[in-house]
Amino acid sequence: MESAMFGAGCFWGVEAAFRQCKGVTATAVGYAGGTVEHPTYRQVCSDRTGHAEVVHVTFDPEQVSYEVLLDLFWRSHDPTEVNRQGPDVGAQYRSVIFAMSDAQQAVALASRARLDGSDRHARPIATTIEPAPPFWEAEDYHQQYLEKRGLSHCHLPLS
Repeated sequence: MESAMFGAGCFWGVEAAFRQCKGVTATAVGYAGGTVEHPTYRQVCSDRTGHAEVVHVTFDPEQVSYEVLLDLFWRSHDPTEVNRQGPDVGAQYRSVIFAMSDAQQAVALASRARLDGSDRHARPIATTIEPAPPFWEAEDYHQQYLEKRGLSHCHLPLS
């Protein structure tokens, strides 16, 4: 198994999208990229910790490639937005790929360059690609939040 970590706005919708992907064996929503250890949702929502809402994805690379996960990531939000997705505003909703290895970083950078060079978006891609920091799992009530409520997304539908 391998892991990947993505921030694409509200983690509820991002998690729901990845949970539907064949080859994804587990997901967890949480926080990464900030300055506070073991942050709470309330702290992260204050927009003062520097964390992004993220989904940690565990996947079987024999069933789904990292490239396929990246494609799903790009389609599941607007990567041209800075610190917002839909009605959600703040650095915690930024578009970010936290690479778990040098290989993932290289693949993510190439993927972003291809997307930025395409005509898919009118504006430049704002997504940052960074080495993975510690992942702090969010409170239990956030895990599989939409699935537990029979919903499919909370922000932008897949494009």
